[in-house]
Order: sequence, then structure tokens, then C-alpha cells
Amino acid sequence: MKYLAVAVGIFGLEWKIKSYIEEKGTEGETKKAFGGLVMIRKHHNKGAFLNMGQKRRKVVMVLSILLTTALTALFILTLGRAGKGLLKWGLTLLLGGAYSNTYDRLVRKYVVDYVSFPLPFGIHKIIFNIGDFCIMAGALMCAFGWGFSGKIE
Repeated sequence: MKYLAVAVGIFGLEWKIKSYIEEKGTEGETKKAFGGLVMIRKHHNKGAFLNMGQKRRKVVMVLSILLTTALTALFILTLGRAGKGLLKWGLTLLLGGAYSNTYDRLVRKYVVDYVSFPLPFGIHKIIFNIGDFCIMAGALMCAFGWGFSGKIE
């Protein structure tokens, strides 16, 4: 149950933040936070990562639904297995982020992104949301956890 609670918590937190950004944020406006280490910017991502596929939004939406469904099935199958804590936590993070972004694609028809970092080489132009970070961290945890048999619960 703890895994499900965390996935639902990620979704809920993201829903609340994205709703706030949609209501209060202005597209193109940048606000600095945490002493300038973080930039808050409202952005409607109509594609996938880095706006890829924005001209094929229906394809991106269908792929998002299919991948989220497959991850859900894998998550359910994995829950019944003893051990594999790192894999379970990775899937938990993946699902929390995936459900949030898939919900956006289905309901809003775009994903709300809102955070970036003032880094060089154009990295400051990339805008994320918490779900994106959960997906990235979850994918790494799954990659390591797939073969790892140590006890992490």
C-alpha cells in the first residue's frame, strides 16, 4: 500500500501545482525561486520530452496511455514478488509521473511544465515538472533494480 500511496501522492501534488500554475502563471514570464537556483515558468508542452511529437499529439497521447498501462501491469505483477524494493520504488515514481502527464494529455491536451534551472549551454530553456523528475529517477531505479536482489523496502 505504501507504493500506491506515494504514486497517488505524486499525482495529487502535481495536480495541485499544475492547477496553480495554470491559474496564476503567465506564459513566458519567469520567476526566480530558491535564491535564483530555480526558475518557475509556465509552459504548455504539446508533445513529449522537449516538445518532440508536438505535431503528432494524438500519437503521443496514445503512446502515453499504452506505456502507462504497461507500467501499471508491470507494477501490479511486481508488487506480489518478494524483495525487488528498488524496482518497486522505481515503478512507483514512474507511475506517479506518468499518470500526472498522461492525465494532462487527456484532459488539458498538453502537459503543464513549470520549472527550469539557470544553467549554461541552453539547458535553461528546458522546462520540466515534478512528474518528469519522478519519471527520470524511477527509470534509473528500475534499471538498477531489475537485476538487484538486495533488500530495499
